[in-house]
Amino acid sequence: MVRFRHVLCCALSFVVAGGGLTSTSADDRPLDYQRNVRPILADKCFQCHGPDAGHRQADLRLDMAPPKDGSAIRPGHPDDSEIIRRIESSDPETRMPPARSGKAITPAETAILRRWIAEGARWSDHWAYVTPAKRAAPGAGGIPGAAHWIDAFLLERLQRDGRQFAPAADRVTLLRRLSFDLRGLPPSPEEVRTFVADVDPRAVEKVVDRYLASDEYGERMATVWLDLVRFADTVGYHGDQVHHITPYRDWVIDAFIDDMPFDQFTREQLAGDLLPDATVDQRIASGYNRLLQTSHEGGVQEKEYLAMYAADRVRNLSAVWLGATVGCAPCHDHKFDPYTQRDFYALAAFFADLDEAQHLKRGSDASPTVRAPELRVHTRRERAELAAIDDQILALRNRPTGDEQKEATAKQIADLEARKMSLEKAARLTMISAAIEPRTIRLLPRGNWLDESGPIIEPAVPSFLGGLNVKGRRPTRLDLARWLTDPRDGAGLLTARVMVNRFWAILFGAGLSRSLEDFGAQGEAPDHPELLDRLAVGFVENGWRIKPLLRQIVLTRAYQQSSVASDRSTDPDNRLLSRQARFRLPAEMIRDNALAISGLLVRQLGGPSVHPYQPAGYYKHLNFPKRDYHADNDARQWRRGLYVHWQRQFLHPMLKAFDAPRREECVPRRSRSNTPLAALALLNDPSFIEAARAFAARILAAGATDEDRINAAFEIAVSRTPDDRERVILLKLLQESRSAFLVRGDDAAARVLATGLAPQAKDHPTREVAAWTMVARALLNLSETVTRP
Repeated sequence: MVRFRHVLCCALSFVVAGGGLTSTSADDRPLDYQRNVRPILADKCFQCHGPDAGHRQADLRLDMAPPKDGSAIRPGHPDDSEIIRRIESSDPETRMPPARSGKAITPAETAILRRWIAEGARWSDHWAYVTPAKRAAPGAGGIPGAAHWIDAFLLERLQRDGRQFAPAADRVTLLRRLSFDLRGLPPSPEEVRTFVADVDPRAVEKVVDRYLASDEYGERMATVWLDLVRFADTVGYHGDQVHHITPYRDWVIDAFIDDMPFDQFTREQLAGDLLPDATVDQRIASGYNRLLQTSHEGGVQEKEYLAMYAADRVRNLSAVWLGATVGCAPCHDHKFDPYTQRDFYALAAFFADLDEAQHLKRGSDASPTVRAPELRVHTRRERAELAAIDDQILALRNRPTGDEQKEATAKQIADLEARKMSLEKAARLTMISAAIEPRTIRLLPRGNWLDESGPIIEPAVPSFLGGLNVKGRRPTRLDLARWLTDPRDGAGLLTARVMVNRFWAILFGAGLSRSLEDFGAQGEAPDHPELLDRLAVGFVENGWRIKPLLRQIVLTRAYQQSSVASDRSTDPDNRLLSRQARFRLPAEMIRDNALAISGLLVRQLGGPSVHPYQPAGYYKHLNFPKRDYHADNDARQWRRGLYVHWQRQFLHPMLKAFDAPRREECVPRRSRSNTPLAALALLNDPSFIEAARAFAARILAAGATDEDRINAAFEIAVSRTPDDRERVILLKLLQESRSAFLVRGDDAAARVLATGLAPQAKDHPTREVAAWTMVARALLNLSETVTRP
């Protein structure tokens, strides 16, 4: 990775005094500039004394090493340093930061700055922009309990504080964790029993390899990527009409299933249409460039919206691949990071060859709308089946047959042709990229799209990150994609660091740097920087393959330890990773989990978006055009949440209640709220009621006595048998429900079972099925059921 000429300061908004990792001997060691000092300067000082030359005050930069002969910071002499004098001044006219900034440096922060200057004011480049090194594991394998080099990095830090990993998780917990993390689904009772009984030392490895080889793995990982690239079924602005893009989602799923190298994954999305002899799949992948929000309102100003679209693309590109907030620089240089306004427009210029103006002329407020260029495509499985059908038909027609066989052969051919016709009708439109003559990109003074006085800007990468080795021609999106994943002459190792951090977060609930979205000055530095560096370098050296990376992480002691800790007081945020994380499942996974438990889940791969139940009238405020929502009335109701129709302005209420994003912007990290709305959705959403009814039928078929059925229900829902207290509570609920339906009669019980498509338990009285449905609803609402252990 290129070494940067002007490197900006760090990230760690949380650490200052009393934050971040602690140590029993921390007071004996010099302050760490990255961890202790830069967060204060970045938060309190950079806005006026940072990289934005146009708004810099007093010609003072604090994002770079202080000049040795300067008066602002005199190493070894805090009392003679102007910065300390200004911070401690009692005069509001000279005190820094000024009151108008809304910032104030606390006494504890002042003490840190004083101590730092007294210790020599040692400065270092921003961690994210320093080339990662493949560091040797501490102790050269001599760390007690560290069988894996990842464990060695973590244990060395833990043992320095006299701590250890938590005990290993029990086998059931570990299997549930692996199943949710790698497939997004719970393990079946049969899987649990097989794994618990497997005495093979490679039992965990076998499960991991099976999960990584599954189609469900591709669906689970696709959800993460679709959040990053803001995939949605609708345009977002104004009428929020449907646009054609679902084949892109299927391409992403297949890419993860195939373990496509991430550098290739990048090239095909940013520039699939520019690759030599681009395949159908590569053109589908280029739909990434079309995922932004667009407007189809008749009165839009073309120049205004083209400027908005350019800004959208720069925001997403920089966030997804660089962990950067270049989107902050359309009006001025970045306030905190070394990205300039020119860098912003130079990145936008790479996308000037995309004909996004077509929809402003041809698009309409119909839904679906027109967003040319579009391509009608089949999935790769449909294409393979069509080719196989053609081969079979040809073989049948060329096969010699007697009179008695002609009729049978003709029927076979007719059946194949009917299937072929059905498949041909299944083709879907999808937006793609198609290069045109690039339009002129100008630097817009103060971001004003009406002001065309700024200079013309050619495509280029951010200047402090180096440059492109392109001579005699205009750089293209393909050049940009290659640069993003070039570890030697491009930003490849920065990209690797960003992505590895996100993959780690999938498996631990948080990244090694908690800032999945921002590796700049306003983010957080990693808690274990050497480990992050080695993982990033290894990711590149292993061919940018994601499956081997995830495999090596989940086979560590760190991953397989218990999430239960006897004492959380000294590390409440688990930054030392002395235990695993326990957290609520993502929205789609909560839906998938309930459907899997109930037995309703349809495991079809790919296809158009589906429409589960949602409240009547939810779309009443959608206009241009007015539209009604029609829930699917077949097995599409029970497909995975990944395939649910994603309406940006009116996201499905269940997904919204559980913090799924609207996908208007890149979302590397979802929030996790705890609200009554989520509990009510889990209890009353028709999809969950239907799942409970189907689960009740499954429970009734699983045993002859109430106790046997309760045991089976618990095993299906949370992979274990209930304890005595839990069994008593559920039996009491069952009896109370039976009594209630006895009093209210069959009509009340029938109302519980009346709606929906789920199959009924026909061999049992209506009131009995309704009573067990109440038990099933309780189990689906357990915290344990919706929690990744």
